[in-house]
Amino acid sequence: MRLVFLGPPGAGKGTQAKLLREHFRISHISTGDMIRERIAGGTPTGRRAKPFVDAGELVPDPIMVEMASERLGEPDCDTGFLLDGFPRTSAQAAALDRSLAEAGKRLDAVLLLTADDGEVVRRLSGRRTCGNVACGSNYHVEWLPPKTPGRCDRCGEPLLQRPDDQAETIRRRLSIYHKQTAEVGQYYGEKGILRQVSGTGTVDEVYKRILKTLGV
Repeated sequence: MRLVFLGPPGAGKGTQAKLLREHFRISHISTGDMIRERIAGGTPTGRRAKPFVDAGELVPDPIMVEMASERLGEPDCDTGFLLDGFPRTSAQAAALDRSLAEAGKRLDAVLLLTADDGEVVRRLSGRRTCGNVACGSNYHVEWLPPKTPGRCDRCGEPLLQRPDDQAETIRRRLSIYHKQTAEVGQYYGEKGILRQVSGTGTVDEVYKRILKTLGV
């Protein structure tokens, strides 16, 4: 099974990706991890990507496409993969298709996990992390609150909200995401392989929806 997994931050994509990886026995390729591994390994694409990452900018399409092609050509992807976070533009999607075709492969489906913006903001803005780096325990003000408000249950240190979990920042990220996904979704929709699945509900409910959508 060769899949691309799309979805907004906070939709539960990471959790579902892990379940799908185990179900299909395929590699889960996170774009962020892929970039970090290339940079840490000092590969040619990693060296070219590093200045952009250090500057907090998006890695340009040509580098991303080359990096993804390298990763998908590794032995663990021979039996399938779940590509998470790439492609993010229609140009990247077209380049990915060409790269796969050259290797005699094609995508089986593109999963788009959907979630209401308000729900995404609620999920992410409620996250809290222990300020003690050695502890790093995670909480949520609604679904996993600490026993003492604002304090870690394990070590008693103050709980912090990450800057990118602030509501206004999340809304900006969602705005960018929607612009990008509309383009990619249209591309794959025209190819007839886009599968939209609601991310609302329990982990098990969403997982069953995804498997049903994939026909397994």
